[in-house]
Amino acid sequence: MTLTRRQLLAATGLAPFVLPAAAQAWPARPVRLISPYAAGGSSDILTRVLGDFLGTRLGQAVVVENKPGAGTRIANDLVAKAAPDGYTVLHAAAPIAIGEALYPNLPYDVRKNFEPVVSTAIAPLFLVVNANAPYKTLAEFVQWGKANANGFTFGSPGAGSAPHLTAELFIRAAGGKGLVAQFQGDAPAYTELLAGRIDATLTAISTAKPHVESGKLRVLAVANERRTPLQPDTPTFVESGVPGVVGYGWYGLMVPAGTPAAIVQRLNTETNAAIADAEVRRKAEAAGLQLRGGTPAEFRAFLDAEAKKWAQVIKAANIKAE
Repeated sequence: MTLTRRQLLAATGLAPFVLPAAAQAWPARPVRLISPYAAGGSSDILTRVLGDFLGTRLGQAVVVENKPGAGTRIANDLVAKAAPDGYTVLHAAAPIAIGEALYPNLPYDVRKNFEPVVSTAIAPLFLVVNANAPYKTLAEFVQWGKANANGFTFGSPGAGSAPHLTAELFIRAAGGKGLVAQFQGDAPAYTELLAGRIDATLTAISTAKPHVESGKLRVLAVANERRTPLQPDTPTFVESGVPGVVGYGWYGLMVPAGTPAAIVQRLNTETNAAIADAEVRRKAEAAGLQLRGGTPAEFRAFLDAEAKKWAQVIKAANIKAE
């Protein structure tokens, strides 16, 4: 009797590794890569760079679709409700992990409706102050803020954003008090900082660099676990004596729950190849992003840790969604 390949695999115990037909054929048509932000920003730049690289590796076009609005919830909901066939991929951003703590009636469940694929990048946040301020180090800024009757005043590009939550985290870690003023984006916050009407902001280095190079602003620290290659001379908050202050914007690929494991793994493998590519890295760093990579399990653990951490900050600071 002649055994088929499938029978041979079953006989040798390898049957669980046989890929479903749909996964074997994937991708047979263009893949949609959904961005939760508008075109032109650093997230969009990275999404398109990854889309071009993945399209070449997968042999099918990867089409970027921008679905901005509602703090990334529009894009998230679209992907949560998409068919789990590998043809709709979300380039998720940090707000997806804090949404359940801010919004009680989300139309999706981050843990149940999505499958993490891979962490792609972080956008490190730098503590930036007016160059004319009396403090030149983070330790001096902490001392000044604790002695100031009103504490620290930070500018934030929006309630519930990574800069807002990281500023709240810093105020508590520093043992002081303070106010985080909300603005519609980074530009108005910079206007107030340059005018000396707020003390600091937490921001991407690409946004701060022109003002730093002109001598108007000063960088004191970066809220990373370790120093970033984007600005290697800048110490972390931990190095500067304020442990526990880690916060940044981040991005990663996610697909609808139920997407075949073989497709998730293929996307993970090809995205990690993109992250290791020198030209992809050059373009990402030019946009102020630090590439990451890793396994689906590592990304899931990161998502869970982010959700837990920021839920505690949101509760402690009594932050309400706008």
